[in-house]
Amino acid sequence: MQKIRVVVANRPRLMRELILATISEQADIEVVGEADEETDITDLIERTRPDFLITDLKDRESRSGLCGFLLARHPEMRILAVAAERDPSIFYWALVDIHSKTVETSEQGILGALRLSSAC
Repeated sequence: MQKIRVVVANRPRLMRELILATISEQADIEVVGEADEETDITDLIERTRPDFLITDLKDRESRSGLCGFLLARHPEMRILAVAAERDPSIFYWALVDIHSKTVETSEQGILGALRLSSAC
């Protein structure tokens, strides 16, 4: 069985330690990295390629710019933004929107499809 690879990047430190204690004893979960500072998260994600990022929830009303940036670069990754205390947490993921168009089987059709896809 392949383990679920997780990066934990919560502030404050106590919250990060509680999350680590919660998941560290799970046989199917592997913590592949920790970040103390938000500025370290992007590089850590690039190096470790986790399945999940667990981070702190700063604002329930809007998704953080970092979440949007990371999901655009790594749509296969999931993000769990954990709220402090009893507030609900938020789970983010990206979906690929697949489009199709009928293309004429000709030189012109093929070139048109290539040009259309590069403009999107």
